[in-house]
Amino acid sequence: MLILLKNSATDAQIEAICDRVRKVGLTPGMVPGARRTAVAVTGNTGEAYIPTIAELPGVLRVIKVTKPYRLATLEGTEGVSSVVDVGTAKVGSINGWYVAGPCSVDTPERLLRTALHLKRAGVQALRGGAFKPRTSPYAFHGHGVEALKWMREVGDEVSMPIVTETMELAHVDAAEEYADVLQIGARNMQNYGLLRRVGESRKPVLLKRGLAATLDEFLNAAEYILAGGNPHVILCERGIRTFGTHARFTLDVAAVAALKERTHLPVIVDPSHPAGKRSLVEPLARAGLAAGADGIIVEVHPEPEQALSDGQQALRFEDVAGFGERLRGIAGVLGGTFGDPPVD
Repeated sequence: MLILLKNSATDAQIEAICDRVRKVGLTPGMVPGARRTAVAVTGNTGEAYIPTIAELPGVLRVIKVTKPYRLATLEGTEGVSSVVDVGTAKVGSINGWYVAGPCSVDTPERLLRTALHLKRAGVQALRGGAFKPRTSPYAFHGHGVEALKWMREVGDEVSMPIVTETMELAHVDAAEEYADVLQIGARNMQNYGLLRRVGESRKPVLLKRGLAATLDEFLNAAEYILAGGNPHVILCERGIRTFGTHARFTLDVAAVAALKERTHLPVIVDPSHPAGKRSLVEPLARAGLAAGADGIIVEVHPEPEQALSDGQQALRFEDVAGFGERLRGIAGVLGGTFGDPPVD
């Protein structure tokens, strides 16, 4: 269940409410909202205790939640979505979050060139892989912690937050030290030990949907992070495996709209991985944004032919300006903005 709090609820009243929940053998968790804070109760349905809890000072009303993902659900939030702060960006607001960078970090020089170009184009966060999950054990798997250090140095130099994937429990400490956003990739969406660990972090988490995951499975994965105490979760639709052979994956645009009906968490789209080739990236990005996505994360490389992974789907420098402008046009039609204003 969800305990909606009055706007006037004091810290002492909130603590008393949480104490009452604990005394009946259930677990309280805070759910901050744009308009109103709630306490999510987990452990069982708790129906027998609703009347007594509803009468406590500071309680507006108690809502029985019908979804298993009690912290991720939109129920009880009065239809208000959460906003996650990443640098100066507010992910989940009317300003679409613009994230770009190489699939994998190859050299510090190329990374700096890329970051400077993206910064001028209005990109708000720099993505890059230090540890790369690859289908083949013989493919390039990233430069590891050294690449994290390069990203931190470049991010500080150009004043951009860093988004990078953490693949294993052993990587999380280093990612927390150097990165601003911890990404959990599609292949780790149901790595519950890893989800629990990043749930203990206070860094925002970008959670990608698994290759064959239902939306309920996706939201339950997010629930692991939220239940761990980390409310800063951003969901990412990155394409699922279907019978289609026209693209690398099938971008589930309908999932973007459906998620916005089910969860208060921000939802962004990765058009690069489902595209699999450069020419499809922008059309998929436009579709995702038009469907209501809160942002786009895209791959960009100065010399895609020299990229150590996924160069065929990386945008070139000359593609970036037009890409951003056209997405700003779509955002404007929808009453919002996209990324930062470009700098001449």
